[in-house]
Amino acid sequence: MFGGRKQQVDLDRVDTIIGQETELKGTIKGAGTVRIDGAVEGDVVVKGDLIVSESGRLKADVCARHATVAGKIEGDVELSGRMEITPTGKIYGQIKVASLTVTEGGFLSGNCIMLDAEESANDSARKKHQRIPTQKEKQSKGK
Repeated sequence: MFGGRKQQVDLDRVDTIIGQETELKGTIKGAGTVRIDGAVEGDVVVKGDLIVSESGRLKADVCARHATVAGKIEGDVELSGRMEITPTGKIYGQIKVASLTVTEGGFLSGNCIMLDAEESANDSARKKHQRIPTQKEKQSKGK
């Protein structure tokens, strides 16, 4: 995190874009980089990176490798790697990350759990073989 080699979110290689005027309810699952410019409600599970632009709004639990947040996330975020919250980024929920950068102006309201390198590697291996429950499944367990 301090002066080491950083793994950056690959902004040049975006596989999926949720457009600014798009609203999506449900689960997004993917292997590559996902950019969200619109609104998503549900779950986002990607093996690659997540980019939430300034216009992006998520009411979702997120599981990904790295994330850059310039918009708003309401939900829990679990990353095997790095999270960057930009000056316009806002997160309301618990985050679990290996590395965290909050640029001045960025906002986090919730708990932060930092993973060490070994935990991060173990989490990544475990996630490859584990199914993430959807918001709907989580809600039905609570009833």
